[in-house]
Amino acid sequence: MAVNRKQQVLELVGRAGLLRPRDLDAHGIPRVYLRRLCDEGLLRRVARGLYALAEAEPGSGRMLAEAAKRVPGGVVCLLSALEFHGLTTQAPFQVWIAIDTKAWKPRASGLPLRVTRFSGRAFTEGAEMHEIERVPVKVYSPAKTVADCFKYRNKIGLDVAIESLRDGLSRGACSVDDLWRFARICRVANVMRPYLEALA
Repeated sequence: MAVNRKQQVLELVGRAGLLRPRDLDAHGIPRVYLRRLCDEGLLRRVARGLYALAEAEPGSGRMLAEAAKRVPGGVVCLLSALEFHGLTTQAPFQVWIAIDTKAWKPRASGLPLRVTRFSGRAFTEGAEMHEIERVPVKVYSPAKTVADCFKYRNKIGLDVAIESLRDGLSRGACSVDDLWRFARICRVANVMRPYLEALA
């Protein structure tokens, strides 16, 4: 029976990419099997409360996948979303993640998170689902991310916002219509107008 349980845990981790202890509860598997499989060298504890197959090589999206598991209601945003879409030369050492203004601030020891609070349509619009290391991860679209960068230009720098706009347009990641739409949603249309008119 124990062998079957261990195999079942390994299959669950293999399908999910990353597993939390509570993911075992729905299958009636005691959480102690995670520790046993780590001791046997079949699983790795990649962060507090997150496990992966020992032989699985962490890809560049591992931190985004971990963040999605830790903050299920969050959306990857700003510098992390820019990096995901290839619209920046920046390499953030934190995962920038947006949560609703009314949500509890997540605690994620061992994972460097930079939490920002968005509200209303600025939080819900433009979130796209992507699969990263077999984990569903919400990431804001390129056009939404560019608008967010202008909104948070005091935190990330106006030069980063302008670079994201230029790269988004030149690489065809953003349409002018989408950029205007998200500029209005994020209430930065007046700020973006001179840059967008100069580059479009």
